[in-house]
Amino acid sequence: MLTTVARSLRGSKYITWRSLSTSSYLSAHDVLSDKVPHYTKPRYYDSRALPLPDVPFVSELNPQQESLKVKEAASWTQLTKEEKLALYHISFNQSYTEMKKGSPSEWKTVLGGVLYFLAFSGLYLWWQRTYVFGPVPHTLSDEWVAMQTKRMLDMRVNPVTGFSSNWDYEKNQWKK
Repeated sequence: MLTTVARSLRGSKYITWRSLSTSSYLSAHDVLSDKVPHYTKPRYYDSRALPLPDVPFVSELNPQQESLKVKEAASWTQLTKEEKLALYHISFNQSYTEMKKGSPSEWKTVLGGVLYFLAFSGLYLWWQRTYVFGPVPHTLSDEWVAMQTKRMLDMRVNPVTGFSSNWDYEKNQWKK
C-alpha cells in the first residue's frame, strides 16, 4: 500500500522517496516545515516530570532578545544577573522551583478530593450493607454469644493459658 502511495506521489514537488524514509525524516521535515500545519509542530509546555521542553518558550525574538542572544555567545561573566535571567526566560517560562510552588488555595482542592472519596466510600458501604449482604447471622446475637461462652466454660476449653484460665470456677465469675 505504501509503495503505491509513494509511486503516485513521486512526481509531486515536495515528496520524494527520500522524504518517505525514516532515515531522512529531518531533511524532509525541513523542506515541508512551511507546509506543515501549526498543530502538528511541537509545542512548549511546563512540566515537573519533564522540565526540559522540546522547543523554547519564545519562538520569535524581539530586537532586545536578539541582542541578548549575541551577548550570550561572549563570556557570561560580562552579563548582568538580569540579562542572564532574561536569557533563561527566552528558553523557559518558569523555573523548576516556580513549577513546584503550589497555589495558595491548593488545600481546598485536596480537601475536596478527600471528602469526595470519603463520601463515595460511605455510599458504597451503605449500598453493600443494604443490597449485597444478607441479614446478620443469629450466631452474632448477644444471647447466642452468652450461651456459647457458658458452654465453653462448662467444657473447660484450654484451662491452662486460654479462655477458661480467666474464669474462677469457685466464685462463678471472671478473674480480675
